[in-house]
Amino acid sequence: MVKSDSYDDLDRQLVHALQVDARAAFSRIAAVLGVSDKTVARRYARLRSSGAVRVVGLADPYLGGGMPWLVRVRCAPAAAGEVARALARRVDTAWVRLTSGGTEIVCALRGGADRDGEALLLEHLPRTPRIEQVNAHCLLHVFYGGPLSLIAKQGALTPDQVRRLQPEPTAGRDTPLSDEDRRLVEALGRDARAGFGELCRVTGWSPSTVRRRLAELRGGGALYFDVDFDTRMFPGRAVWTMLWLTVDPRSLDAAGKALAGHPEVAFAAATTGATNLHASVACASVPALYEYLTHRVSTLNGVRAIETAPVLRGVKHAGPLLSGR
Repeated sequence: MVKSDSYDDLDRQLVHALQVDARAAFSRIAAVLGVSDKTVARRYARLRSSGAVRVVGLADPYLGGGMPWLVRVRCAPAAAGEVARALARRVDTAWVRLTSGGTEIVCALRGGADRDGEALLLEHLPRTPRIEQVNAHCLLHVFYGGPLSLIAKQGALTPDQVRRLQPEPTAGRDTPLSDEDRRLVEALGRDARAGFGELCRVTGWSPSTVRRRLAELRGGGALYFDVDFDTRMFPGRAVWTMLWLTVDPRSLDAAGKALAGHPEVAFAAATTGATNLHASVACASVPALYEYLTHRVSTLNGVRAIETAPVLRGVKHAGPLLSGR
């Protein structure tokens, strides 16, 4: 991992540029940033090889009737690490984090509509030794997250630079994913900047077909891109915390939209369960978190209760690479 004090403005601009268009040519990014193609390529190679940045392609979790879940698993302290690693090895978990003093695991489950997802939620976890409690929250509506990233709230790029980097809008096609589509998405999940030669190899398609289908999937929202990044790259994001809010149902939509606009919020969604609004937030310090909770979150209309769960370590990532992992 790159030392936190070695990141500079160009690193941050490059990461923001990749969030705007993960597959933009280095020459296009270089022209917008006002540097050479070689400089952009060299910076990206440095960040990627050190593990500070990873660009991934992800399928819409609601695609094909999917039901994404947040699962909270409370364990005996000695078992949490082992259970978290086991969850991280599953292909249906998007990310896994240790929270609450190391006794709770929170993970995002991509599926839940199929039999294997149900088995994880209803059978495997509760029967695992040293697991004390399992709570599953279906994601009903995402207010901020997915293709929207905390990177966009950092201001590394100007609005004009963002506009120049945005890909041309393309009409999508609302069709089920074929086997070739799934192989394409899987390859982009390993590396969103994979070359067309690799994408042709895994799909069996010609370069023109890969380009066309990639544009269709992006245009229709079936595929989006995200950037995993070392949060130390952006100052003021040292303390990551998960919030579980209980909100009056009449105020839920307004509260979720208000949270989505907060600069501290990386993810916000309405959920099922005893708490009905979840958010992942990043603050500069513990005092800053206290200030945010008491002066911003608590004043949202309809908020009746707030539960906080500090993130200790990221075990599996599909969003920011939490420093100190």
